[in-house]
Amino acid sequence: MKKLNYDIVYFIGVGGIGMSALARWFNATDYRVFGYDKTSSELTVILEKEGIMIHYHDDVKNILSAATKENTLVIYTPAIPADHKELAYFKTGGFTIKKRAEVLGDISRNYFTVAVAGTHGKTTTSSMIAHLLHFAGVDITGFIGGIATNFNSNLVIGKTDKAIAVIEADEFDRSFLHLSPNIAVVTSTDADHLDIYGNGEELKNSFKAFINKLEEDGELLISQKANDSLALNFGSEYGLNGSGIRAKNIKIGESVFVFDYVDENTKIEGVELSLPGFHNVENALAAIRTALLLHIPEQKIKEGVAAYRGVKRRFEFIFKSSSKVYIDDYAHHPEELSAFIRSAKALYPGKKLTVIFQPHLFSRTKDFSSGFAKALDQADQVWLLDIYPARELPMEGVNSDLILSQMQLGNKKLMRKDAVIQEIKSSDFEVLATLGAGDIDRLVPEIKNILAHA
Repeated sequence: MKKLNYDIVYFIGVGGIGMSALARWFNATDYRVFGYDKTSSELTVILEKEGIMIHYHDDVKNILSAATKENTLVIYTPAIPADHKELAYFKTGGFTIKKRAEVLGDISRNYFTVAVAGTHGKTTTSSMIAHLLHFAGVDITGFIGGIATNFNSNLVIGKTDKAIAVIEADEFDRSFLHLSPNIAVVTSTDADHLDIYGNGEELKNSFKAFINKLEEDGELLISQKANDSLALNFGSEYGLNGSGIRAKNIKIGESVFVFDYVDENTKIEGVELSLPGFHNVENALAAIRTALLLHIPEQKIKEGVAAYRGVKRRFEFIFKSSSKVYIDDYAHHPEELSAFIRSAKALYPGKKLTVIFQPHLFSRTKDFSSGFAKALDQADQVWLLDIYPARELPMEGVNSDLILSQMQLGNKKLMRKDAVIQEIKSSDFEVLATLGAGDIDRLVPEIKNILAHA
């Protein structure tokens, strides 16, 4: 692996899921890695244990004295505010400053690259591709936007210069346009990040630009729904229906979906996926096709899918008993909510589904309030938490009641996050789901403990 021309790499916002994977890669490839984040988290604790120095107060005094503009690369996340003191110091000091996506682009140019893009589905699909290749003995370097259970990490480090890179390609802030993949997967192009793009058409144009970044002899895999939106006349289309790459004979068992993979040349019967959900069957189609393109034997692929254990917070079973099931999921877009609820209802027909949902971002809530309401109406009971603001300031008139007021479901209510635990103690439910991309996951250990000792 050809090294980048720096000795020190300084991360501003090191604790994010994507930033932390990049920091771990630099740390494992013999750079001196340091960083800032606003708060300590499970991820930053892991980074510190791995030898990365992190501080949590924005002060230029915390910057490593050995860092100079000649020997230091500064990497920052777009979520960092414009008035950040350390970022301003680096800007005025003439340091080389890049976004995470630019650096990923620099790194990936040294590899044969598989890049997975999509407004949803990209984390599961990229982690599954990485797993299938690794399971088959292929040397890979993987940058994944979640903690893949099979690796217990968001990073897989290749052993040789011939490793294949599997990269989750983020559409936020047009980040994925820094990549030039050999194989591109597009899982979905539903409107999102309208605070960045303004409208859905601009988002689609960005995906088209990403696809145009494919290497000259590159392969495109695109979901049916995404291609209905983009109307491309090239690439391989995949989906649950249609005549392209498809799933047939889908059967739902106890926490498992079984299906036949079919394309124009191949049929793999009885594929068992222990990550439930119709949407995850679709993600598996893209992963299987990618593995076939990279000459993985069919039987090895089938065994690999059966051994795949998913990603933290993607249809993650937290607790199961004869009477209760608890699932946690990152779903934060109406399409993701709808896909999760449909799949959970199919998996547990006739059982009452209680959904606790924390909306993520004021802008997303404003743009998609009616979509959220329609998706949540498919549940049997909904507890709606306050909006998690992330990088945003409040917007006048935008709150969780904007969703609740449009819901037709009768069994619904607004709830403070600090009231959830007590409510669970006094409620009778059969299937419980915590959904959202904010800090709702911090409730998971306590909910699990309550159910385990009930």
